[in-house]
Amino acid sequence: MPSPLNATHLTAYQKYGTLTVAMDKNSCVIYEGSKHTLEWYYDENGKSAAYDYFLGSTDDLQDKFLILAKRMGDFGKIFDKTKFRHEGDGIYAFKPQPDRFLSFFTDGRKIIITNGFRKKTDKLPKSEKELAIKRRKDYFDRKAGGN
Repeated sequence: MPSPLNATHLTAYQKYGTLTVAMDKNSCVIYEGSKHTLEWYYDENGKSAAYDYFLGSTDDLQDKFLILAKRMGDFGKIFDKTKFRHEGDGIYAFKPQPDRFLSFFTDGRKIIITNGFRKKTDKLPKSEKELAIKRRKDYFDRKAGGN
């Protein structure tokens, strides 16, 4: 299980309206808005590579991501394709430059963030998209199984 956020992370979270201070198997909410709830994907062991990537990012990148998460949660859309874009196969990218956080929508109002990475080329790396698709399948399989 990832460790609780430190004071720097708490400041960023409080600044943008969410009070999540830790993530575990029962609490993985990033932001809950009027349109969507954004959550970190976690595997069957309670690990979240996307959350770990977020924690290892600079404060500036964390702020950029949280602003995008809050905007999507509150308004339901981000029209600027330089900030949020459909990447095909039901995978979407939050784009706090120069990094990416891939995600998918569930039935209802949830958006699950599957992985984060530094984008180094013009095209989305195929391996990152395949990882997001694999994690989406795992998410729905475990949800169907009651986990």
